[in-house]
Amino acid sequence: MTTPPSTPLDFSYETRPARVVFRPGAAVTATPGEVARLGLHRVLVVCGGRGEETARSVADALGDSCAGLHAGARMHVPAEVADKAVEVARATGADGCVAVGGGSAIGLGKAIALRTGLPLIAVPSTYSGSEMTSVWGLTENGVKSTGRDTRVQPRSVVYDPELTLGLPVPLSVTSGINALAHAAEALYAPDRSPLVSLMAEEGVRAMAGALPEVAAAPGDPEARGRALYGAWLCGACLGATTMGLHHKLCHVLGGTFGLPHAETHTVVLPYVLAHNAPAAPDAIAVLSRALATDDVPHALRELAGGLGAPRTLAELGLREADLAPAAEQVAAQSYPNPREVTAHGVLGLLTAAYEGWEPRG
Repeated sequence: MTTPPSTPLDFSYETRPARVVFRPGAAVTATPGEVARLGLHRVLVVCGGRGEETARSVADALGDSCAGLHAGARMHVPAEVADKAVEVARATGADGCVAVGGGSAIGLGKAIALRTGLPLIAVPSTYSGSEMTSVWGLTENGVKSTGRDTRVQPRSVVYDPELTLGLPVPLSVTSGINALAHAAEALYAPDRSPLVSLMAEEGVRAMAGALPEVAAAPGDPEARGRALYGAWLCGACLGATTMGLHHKLCHVLGGTFGLPHAETHTVVLPYVLAHNAPAAPDAIAVLSRALATDDVPHALRELAGGLGAPRTLAELGLREADLAPAAEQVAAQSYPNPREVTAHGVLGLLTAAYEGWEPRG
């Protein structure tokens, strides 16, 4: 049970203008209705190459309301990929966009919405959480830039647990830990609120409980549904708060050094939490309750590693020579974090994650 706040209440919370539909089969049965509800008549469906079959089924369900399907999404949304998608949206005369897939597909849909102002509907097939935020990201010349803009917030989010049944267990695990990172970092964000803390605790508890079940029985729709429920709550936390060290560090490792998104979040999260723990005791207390542990960084590392996820940045392809430049780039950026961000501190964190040491503050 969540305990009442121990400090005087003083916060702001802005409700995001998004509608959520959550049920099995909703990708095909609910998406056409969401398109109609928004008054759209020619929507462009976007996806990645791996999710094209699923996106095609959504496009078919849309019938004459589908202006075309563009399967060009790529990780970290390279600027040239976004340029091409915007060109396709304009050429087809689209009046809206439906993004089907994981964070890459939804990120591409956001890029289209940012450039064109077209309303976006998200149909997520992973646990990335991007669908619940107004955060966009683009990578150009090896640098990933992010921002917030209400234009990229999906107007409707269609959650269909059946879309995640075929998600490979390794990707399910890393995508799920990626979602946990959203909730964990929201707990020490400067704009957190009691509602965010409640969502974060419930989201972490749901996801951490579901992932072992998903790994043991990937085809279990109930386990998949609980994981997707957790992802929704964790994503909503990210959408309502400001990102700190963890997300900025992962953006640098992904955008500049080409590391895979969900896997990077999975490896880095325990080390960032260990680093920030002395300055964020309330956040650690909430995570301890949600995970039923007195050592949050260790528990998260064991949860992911025990389900087969990578444990080190070296496994993901980062070179030892990249550690210092990455630390310098992270420390040069300005963002809120409960503990002061220095190049020396980040280098120590990265070195531990690179070598796979036990995460300690």
